[in-house]
Amino acid sequence: MTGGLEDLEIGLLLEALYQRYHYDFRPYARASIKRRLVQARSQLGFASFSAMQESLLHDEQTLPRLLNYLTVQVSEMFRDPAYYKALRERVIPHLRTYPSLKVWVAGCSNGEELYSLSILFREEGLGARTIFYATDINPDALRAAQAGIYPLDQIQKYTANHQKSGARTSLSDYYTADYGHAVFDKTLRSQVVFSDHSLVTDAVFAEMHLISCRNVLIYFDRELQDRAIGLFRDSLARKGFLGLGSKESLRFSRHAAAFADFDTAEKIYQRVDG
Repeated sequence: MTGGLEDLEIGLLLEALYQRYHYDFRPYARASIKRRLVQARSQLGFASFSAMQESLLHDEQTLPRLLNYLTVQVSEMFRDPAYYKALRERVIPHLRTYPSLKVWVAGCSNGEELYSLSILFREEGLGARTIFYATDINPDALRAAQAGIYPLDQIQKYTANHQKSGARTSLSDYYTADYGHAVFDKTLRSQVVFSDHSLVTDAVFAEMHLISCRNVLIYFDRELQDRAIGLFRDSLARKGFLGLGSKESLRFSRHAAAFADFDTAEKIYQRVDG
């Protein structure tokens, strides 16, 4: 099959996904989406993207299977510890001045970043006054985040990351081991709102003091990146903070003037007045 015909099939598949289920992957970077769809086609046993489209339209069980390929669920707790150390040492002192806080973890995946932030805020004495909003478009990922259960063989890596982030406690204080898994304390999510939210189609969350959206924008095309950054701008409280992934930047965004560099190395920005 020629590349041109495959690209046409992919375009029709993404249009069908949007029209049938209102998940809009059309503005995502096409090369990235194509790689994931090729993997899905092979592993789900479809002969072509057209066959995948037919199944998607007529069998609702195809949707969750396909979403697990189209949404990236690769993360770890305290991933890039220097980012969390910068939050702890530079951002938290500003957030202490507020009587209550709102934190949005956009694209929360399976919840590793959410629990990392919840632990960090608790260690810094801000847990009781913070409401976290954890959002994703993948229902399976949201359910995993709500469960807070992770493979025990990952805990050594998570613990090392936690210590490098400037930890004030032991990670073992927050989970119990159970049949090869680490089950994280349900109190870490007692002030968490889990929600299905799309950066492609949905509206803002108001008056956030910190938005952490890491390693998500790299999968969007430039127009969708600008839409997402505009959402973050409009969602942030005055002088609120935006944390992005190490490979992401606001430099070329049309909303760049709404933010000031706060920690250049860790891609943390601050919403400016006006």
